[in-house]
Amino acid sequence: MDLLRSLPIGLYLENPFTWLHRLDPRVKLAWLLSFLLAPILSTPEWRLVLVGLLMILTLISQIPLRVWKQQTGWLLILTLLILIITTLSPDGLAVSSQPRLPESDLSLPQPGDYSYVLVDKGILFITRRSLELGIRISTLIFILIYSINLYLLTTAPEEITAGLDELFSPLRRFKIPITEILLTLTLSLRFIALVLEEIQNLMRSIRTRAINWKKLGIKKSLQVWLVVVEKLFENLLMRAEEIAIAMEVRGFISPNQHQVEWHQLRLIGGDWLALGLLIVFWYGRLMWGNS
Repeated sequence: MDLLRSLPIGLYLENPFTWLHRLDPRVKLAWLLSFLLAPILSTPEWRLVLVGLLMILTLISQIPLRVWKQQTGWLLILTLLILIITTLSPDGLAVSSQPRLPESDLSLPQPGDYSYVLVDKGILFITRRSLELGIRISTLIFILIYSINLYLLTTAPEEITAGLDELFSPLRRFKIPITEILLTLTLSLRFIALVLEEIQNLMRSIRTRAINWKKLGIKKSLQVWLVVVEKLFENLLMRAEEIAIAMEVRGFISPNQHQVEWHQLRLIGGDWLALGLLIVFWYGRLMWGNS
């Protein structure tokens, strides 16, 4: 399996260059924070709306279907399993109560069609609270993971650091090393592909040796994997040293002696439209999304 071609979660998609790629990283960051904050103290219905918005956003952004399957397939399965398990689990309200009224009064028909127990057929016992809890947990996990993944999928690491550099620029007055922190973030995002490449090369080298794991046993198998992990860290440290040498050769010693050029930020018409829709989004959240 080619880890780099399978496009794991969190990697940047260079092609095709969609309209989401063209948006300003600051605007996309504002939308990301909105998706992360909107589920707080919101109704289950509003969380389902957020999931629907993310799906619609993915479909209209013209992201290839193969990428969408690789990025969301396992996440959809995970959230569906969480929803099913939480819904079918006891809701924790199995409290035995004693009637305070005579039996004749309790037998009177109650007004309305409200029922706390939604399904009661054999092993299937679903209450309103268990269903609501399942929706809350599953949608929260999906929104948190997928919104971050969609942001990283359509935003280059340099654009992310450029947006954060401008947003955090007031902190420089307090002598906080913003440039060093963002440079570390950029190198970390770029280092993900190198880590996957090293893991892929080591896995291929193990397969070519056709090791018979059954004959080795547990102890010797663990020894082999310890050697593999040691080799992985050795290769990663060597790659990190190569990056440090390359930066030093290019004259980067400190931000005071070498100006870091990130990405030119400029708001265009699509960015202003996205900001206007963000205002509408929060208006709907405050009006209809409060629990």
